Amino acid sequence: MEKSAKKTPSAAMDQNKILSKPRIFFGILFLLLSVVAALSFVSYLMNWKADQSQAGTMLDKTIKSSNFFGKIGDWLGNIFIFESIGVAAFLVAFLFFVCGLIILKKNYFKPWKTIGHSLFFICWLPIFFGAITQGEGVLSGVYGFQIMDFLNSVIGTAGLWLVILVSIALYFILEFNLNPNNIKSKLTDLNDNTVGRVKGMLPKSAESFEADEELENFSEVESPLITVTESAGIQKENHSAPVKNSAPESEFETIKTPNQTSFDGETAGNSLNLNLDNTPAKLENLPVEEEINFKVEVAKPVDVLDESDLKSQELVDKHGYYDHKLDLAKFQMPTIDLLRDYGNEEISINKDELEENKNKIVGLLKNFNVGIAEIKATIGPTVTLYEIVPEAGIRVASIKKLQDDIALNLSALGIRIIAPMPGKGTIGIEVPRKNPSMVSMRSVIASQKFQNTDMDLPVVFGKTISNEIFIADLAKMPHLLMAGATGQGKSVGINAILTSLLYKKHPSELKFVMVDPKKVELSLYSKIERHYLAKLPDGEDAIITDTHKVINTLNSLCIEMDQRYDLLKNAFCKNLKEYNKKFSERKLNPENGHRYLPYIVLVVDEFADLIMTAGKEVELPIARLAQLARAVGIHLIVATQRPSVNVITGMIKANFPARAAFRVISSVDSRTILDSPGADQLIGKGDMLYFNGNEIMRLQCAFVDTPEVEKIAEFIGEQKGYASAFMLPEYSSEENISTVAAFDPNEKDVLFEDAARIIVSTQQGSTSMLQRQLKLGYNRAGRIMDQLEASGVVGGFNGAKAREVLISDLNSLEQFLEGLRK
Repeated sequence: MEKSAKKTPSAAMDQNKILSKPRIFFGILFLLLSVVAALSFVSYLMNWKADQSQAGTMLDKTIKSSNFFGKIGDWLGNIFIFESIGVAAFLVAFLFFVCGLIILKKNYFKPWKTIGHSLFFICWLPIFFGAITQGEGVLSGVYGFQIMDFLNSVIGTAGLWLVILVSIALYFILEFNLNPNNIKSKLTDLNDNTVGRVKGMLPKSAESFEADEELENFSEVESPLITVTESAGIQKENHSAPVKNSAPESEFETIKTPNQTSFDGETAGNSLNLNLDNTPAKLENLPVEEEINFKVEVAKPVDVLDESDLKSQELVDKHGYYDHKLDLAKFQMPTIDLLRDYGNEEISINKDELEENKNKIVGLLKNFNVGIAEIKATIGPTVTLYEIVPEAGIRVASIKKLQDDIALNLSALGIRIIAPMPGKGTIGIEVPRKNPSMVSMRSVIASQKFQNTDMDLPVVFGKTISNEIFIADLAKMPHLLMAGATGQGKSVGINAILTSLLYKKHPSELKFVMVDPKKVELSLYSKIERHYLAKLPDGEDAIITDTHKVINTLNSLCIEMDQRYDLLKNAFCKNLKEYNKKFSERKLNPENGHRYLPYIVLVVDEFADLIMTAGKEVELPIARLAQLARAVGIHLIVATQRPSVNVITGMIKANFPARAAFRVISSVDSRTILDSPGADQLIGKGDMLYFNGNEIMRLQCAFVDTPEVEKIAEFIGEQKGYASAFMLPEYSSEENISTVAAFDPNEKDVLFEDAARIIVSTQQGSTSMLQRQLKLGYNRAGRIMDQLEASGVVGGFNGAKAREVLISDLNSLEQFLEGLRK
């Protein structure tokens, strides 16, 4: 046993030697390659014109090469220098050298740092030499010349040099951490080192004189409790041996630290230790004072309030914080009893159905040669999610194309395949349940998750596929676009959103602007007009149904948005929440126009009808509100049952990141609303997909019936409300202009004739078209349109339709304009 034990270390050493041989071989190989490449490059640069002509004649023995390494050297130089990176090819040879050292475990360089710096200069040097040589010679290579030529043609010579200098400056700044503080500290250290070297050059007599001075100062110290010791270099004998006060100068110097110069503040950092417990032998004859408790207290910084803060603090102390709920202090929020209780809503598990669907899915996939390693079922209120893990080598596309086959095999209404599941290594197959469970509004409103939420505008949609309550913040969406075919739950979804907001927000905190072209969907909320609704000052009904009034209301909201932005600018606030907080703390003066700003939610029930009747006059203000209004607390909920591209245009979609899709007719409609298919495979009755920029979630929308909404509206309407609805700013449209002034040719606009030609050529008398074509503001375009009407080019205002063009062609128009000039 001992013999075998003795053989083991030698065997291990032999094994290490065997393993080290390939490493040594490849390390030396890389070193040799670096040397060959470097010498070849040097020789190529010396004779590059001859070497370049010989680069393609490697097999021709009649031609002799002038390169140090022959035709191999010609070939290497031509490939690396002429056809690629120029003189930066030497960095390639250097990288071969570094790799050889790394393989030989000679850590003279930091590998990754060295490679990173080399790659930077491999990219930078060819462009630099290309800019200097303008492509002449081989210093830049083809790569440097082409990049230089491209940049020169795009950004010019000045721009090219700016890119080169900025890039190299950034490299040195990032590499050496060059910032003002570091440069200042390095200069300070340089000055200190210079002073130290000057002191070190003093003669010995000067040093002894300084030591005598220090000794005299040391003997005059009043406190005897300070011992001078060297932190690292003093031996124990120096501490224990008694030392007399009349010790010679040489003995004193043995205690002195190497970098200590004097006792008056120039002592080096950690070379002195202060010992307050033991009295040294050197000072034992001096009187010892009693120890004194020494406490240090740092004064707290004093908060200095400016004049405005002092005034606001005085107002808060006198009147308290501003309470926006004070006008309706006795207002009671709706109770849970107003919502209908549908009984037990727990999900019933049908094991036979689950087992049957599992076997069908596995069997069908097996028939198509798709193996499954694992399958898992998650039961939701209306849909069961089967997550499968395919075997190795199975393509995801082969499973996705089997969607219709799986639906046929399961006899299901609609199958939706999610391949792959976001954030999971599985493929999801959503199968509708035979006996779906009810998700009532009462169950989600009464949940602890909704009651304890701290969201600004909480919207509870319903439950997810894993039976969890889903709540989203409308203030962060910040706008919602809804679509769904008739009878698939879109109106119920709107009611669910409005109900959840009514259960969480006080009338002083939230106002609704409701647009209902169908006139019957949102009419239930007319009872809460004096509490939650907003309208125009001259409006009769708070629920807007007339198309022209919709245009005026949207433009009025744009005015309200601009006014709110002015208030936020004057208050130095970024959003509505900060502004209201400042106003509640009485830091904003109401005499300067400041007021508490409630959230405003615009609800449009049928957007397609507005687009068909009003077109751009509706689309433009809605797009403007969607782009800008979220910071001032104006949020949009736009719903349509026709999600086609001429209704939901690109401008609308770009500003509505949050989308809710109920069942639609075709996959084209699904792609229009969600940018992906799937909404056409929903089963209806509140089954929906929600998308907010991250992933598409399948939800079962909570069901709230019309009688429940009526009870909530009556409960709120019977309570004391405001004197009237929340008034929006006044907006004057063209309809309000009953008469048009007489046309004066001397006062016509400079663009009058250009506008007339545009209108006659297009045969469309629209103010908004003049705004777009001539890039004008609304007011100037309206004045030009009035002049065109007064002169007889277009007819009078015709509601939502464009004005009638009274001149048929451009020739007639030119004759007409010629008459006006006379």
